[in-house]
Amino acid sequence: MKSKEEIERLLVVVDMVNGFIKKGAMADPNINHITEGIEKLIQKFKSENEGIAFIKDTHDETSTEFKKFPPHCIKGSSEEELISELKPYESESLSYEKNSTSTVFAKNFLRDIDALKKLREVIVTGCCTDICVLNLVIPLINYFDENNREIDVVVRSDLVETYDSPNHERGEYNEMALRLMRQAGAKVRRED
Repeated sequence: MKSKEEIERLLVVVDMVNGFIKKGAMADPNINHITEGIEKLIQKFKSENEGIAFIKDTHDETSTEFKKFPPHCIKGSSEEELISELKPYESESLSYEKNSTSTVFAKNFLRDIDALKKLREVIVTGCCTDICVLNLVIPLINYFDENNREIDVVVRSDLVETYDSPNHERGEYNEMALRLMRQAGAKVRRED
């Protein structure tokens, strides 16, 4: 990866952790269908020496978020770890733990974004489209606007996914979230 001063493009992989894909109260194995495409994009970014950041939902046992969602991704449970397919890339990338649905509040995330002086594009992938992806994309666009930084925020619609449940139909929630992000100024596209 280039030094922070040289990075022009940053790939952000949101919450591709065991607790949302492989095991636990919030896991939906169907999300895993985006993993291969995300891994290919990671390899492309690595070959171009551009930036890669992993976001990992990580909570303590008394997280207030558990008043809204069932307990999940508790630190030390292995649910908070990247899935095995992506874990080998973590050591050479930026990595952030978050205790809320919004990455912008993760320790050091905005500090590191500010350090990327040549940054011109952020590409967002991962899950869940209507929760953690949405809560990264719109605040990040707002942050760039607040600081007069002209940086494109791109959402790869083919590389984001959400869960399916009786009161949460995957297709409907994906489409709604993509529409909201597009309206907020994100560039939503299928290819890089």
